Amino acid sequence: MTITDDLQKLLDILPQDLRQILEDHPKRDYLVEVVLDLGRRPEARFPNQAEYLSEKPVTQEQIDDCIQRVGTFGGDNRAGIEQTLHRISAIRNRTGKIIGLTCRVGRAVFGTIGMIRDLVETGRSILMLGRPGVGKTTALREIARVLADELNKRVVIIDTSNEIAGDGDVAHPAIGRARRMQVAHPELQHQVMIEAVENHMPEVIVIDEIGTELEALAARTIAERGVQLVGTAHGNQIENLIKNPTLSDLVGGIQAVTLGDDEARRRGSQKTVLERKAPPTFEIAVEMLERQRWVVHESVADTVDTLLRGRQPSPQTRTVDENGKVSITRQLSVVNGRGAANQAGGEDSFAGSRQSNGWRSSGQMVALPPPSIERERVTGRSEFDRLLDESFNYTDTIDFSVGKKPGPNGEDLPLHVYPYGVSRHQLEQVISVLSLPVVLTKDIDSADAILALRSHVKNHAKLRQMAKARHVPIHMIKSSTIPQITRGLRRLLNIDEPEITDEQELQLFLHSGSDDEMDALEEARLAVEQIVIPKGQPVELLPRSPQVRKMQHELVEHYRLKSHSFGEEPNRRLRIYPA
Repeated sequence: MTITDDLQKLLDILPQDLRQILEDHPKRDYLVEVVLDLGRRPEARFPNQAEYLSEKPVTQEQIDDCIQRVGTFGGDNRAGIEQTLHRISAIRNRTGKIIGLTCRVGRAVFGTIGMIRDLVETGRSILMLGRPGVGKTTALREIARVLADELNKRVVIIDTSNEIAGDGDVAHPAIGRARRMQVAHPELQHQVMIEAVENHMPEVIVIDEIGTELEALAARTIAERGVQLVGTAHGNQIENLIKNPTLSDLVGGIQAVTLGDDEARRRGSQKTVLERKAPPTFEIAVEMLERQRWVVHESVADTVDTLLRGRQPSPQTRTVDENGKVSITRQLSVVNGRGAANQAGGEDSFAGSRQSNGWRSSGQMVALPPPSIERERVTGRSEFDRLLDESFNYTDTIDFSVGKKPGPNGEDLPLHVYPYGVSRHQLEQVISVLSLPVVLTKDIDSADAILALRSHVKNHAKLRQMAKARHVPIHMIKSSTIPQITRGLRRLLNIDEPEITDEQELQLFLHSGSDDEMDALEEARLAVEQIVIPKGQPVELLPRSPQVRKMQHELVEHYRLKSHSFGEEPNRRLRIYPA
């Protein structure tokens, strides 16, 4: 990377004593800004620290002296130094007198966009997000130069505060061949954006700090005219824009939609849901977490849709090392909901690495006394279950086609599955964690099979008729639980179920990742694998809350075993029986 900062020109506007201190400062090349407030000690800020430059408070004469050496302050209380990228911002009192200055160092860093150069070259619109001082404007300036000089595009920069191309009428060399349009008043930025498209025939428009609804609408108008947009917005992450009514249009806008009964049942959601209103103005979003670590959302539309459905997206994380080598990893949304994310290729062990004590540290469990009459009662099939199955005359699969099912070698894979009444979120979890060659589809015409709840198929003659007409087999499961969904998908793919459950499969049961739930599922797993299956003896677990016991029941069902809750709250607990 090559860095140009013209730092001496900024130091020259400061009072003599402060200038001398900074010129001799060992961290001079890392200076971020100098703060001068009336009656307070002058302060220099560096990336990870701040320090006072003098014990003497700043006087009004020193502030006035600095103001005389810089350009005119505009409506946004910002000024610059001609032919530089530095920014001087003013703090005024109630009468309009300047009583404080923030002197920000502006640097042109050549090569800073190596992490996303491939995205810049695609011609799609890019939105940069991040906290103040993380380098959004620096990246914007470099993107404009690369597009103009190296990709030979017609680039126009809307420079509201003269921060991208510097103060004065002649633009700073850091923007290359790109042209710059200055904005007389900040509130007129949206008008200048439209004027640039109508008058100067740009292929790319670069905008810094989209902050009002009018500017967001102007950006959408420009994007709809086929012009590539590169801009920054007030917000740290995409979630901030979704919740910001002023700027939500940048990511497509949000609206409440009321679903019909059938659609709500198929989605497994409430009847009123939030959905994206329109295609996003920006197709790609980059969250600049740190200067050397950016999170890239390659499809803003998919990310917003995923977030509105209550799930976490799986963006790219791009980092660059000291040698300039860019590494790209994929953030997989963790199924256990613990808030962290596994990088691509990483493995998340079921038991975790937490410190354990008691039975958890040794992994040894004690079996219960020999089976009692209660066990026979629990494991025996009830008359109600038998009559229910007999009254429902469907097999687990209704096949309306001949030779439609994919072969065991996967010759017709990936399999397109149309879910009906089954939780799409749980389906995606199972497919992702077990790496199954299955694609979920919302179009029954393109489906190879239908995975549906047995009770829904029984009451929905139209679905059976549609499936029969299209020769699409219906595979049914009893309930929308992880074990049932896993078995249904394995049956669809002709995959034999393993005798011992895979550790990846066990992660499916970690819906939310509190330590209590992790411990409870690990306890149930050890009980099944160390006592119930090998020794054929029942095991009684520790008392748990109803929600955690439900998760334990699901895990035991996955092993094809029976379990029963007994006792009174808060001491109610699970007992697991051998098959």
